[in-house]
Amino acid sequence: MKEYKVETLIFYSKFTLDKNHIAKDSQAGIQEKLNEYAKNGYKLVSTNSSNFGMALYIYLYFEKNA
Repeated sequence: MKEYKVETLIFYSKFTLDKNHIAKDSQAGIQEKLNEYAKNGYKLVSTNSSNFGMALYIYLYFEKNA
């Protein structure tokens, strides 16, 4: 039987001329979550994202064999 977890990360846009600032700023936070779940035996199986206003929501879907 598999065990599943969903992690939601939220990143906010800021006023800058760098159109890729969210991608650059979010890398460390995403990597931290990937490392955290990997230590507990989970593997990343899917991702999704959405935006609302000035926020970007990133969903990380993990699973592991129970």
